[in-house]
Amino acid sequence: MDHIEIAPMAADYIEDYHQALDTVAKERRYLTFLEAFPLAETRDFVLSVLEKGNPFVVALKDGRVIGWCDISRHAFASHAHCGSLGMGLLPSYRGQGIGQRLMTAVLDQARQAGFIRVELAVHADNTRAIALYEKVGFQKEGVKRRSVFIDGHFKDTVMMALMLDEG
Repeated sequence: MDHIEIAPMAADYIEDYHQALDTVAKERRYLTFLEAFPLAETRDFVLSVLEKGNPFVVALKDGRVIGWCDISRHAFASHAHCGSLGMGLLPSYRGQGIGQRLMTAVLDQARQAGFIRVELAVHADNTRAIALYEKVGFQKEGVKRRSVFIDGHFKDTVMMALMLDEG
């Protein structure tokens, strides 16, 4: 496998991240949104995440973003120990262990930032992602039936969480 670097997100990567996000969203299979937000909104999101010190890593191939994994801390004080995880990887880089490397790096950042609970939502038909999440310790907590509607079809969403202070 060619060298893939896992690095903390930086402002220099925003445009590449936006393109990767848009590519994965337009597959209409894995993400809830079907295209990336405009570049300006994406830039604001990334800069806000970085300013808040939330975990955010990218996978780089020849200096270009090919994948990402981030955790956004919940806003309410009573939920500030929790964060929501999002991730994606360009199609040609899937199945090579890069997703697991992204997850490991972002969860390390989350532990250092004092997160206790990391949660995520994944489409029930995304069995590869569910297997990855379970491999790194996430547990299924429930299913939201018919919670997503894409291209005339409903999808269930599996809710998963990982307690960073256990194990």
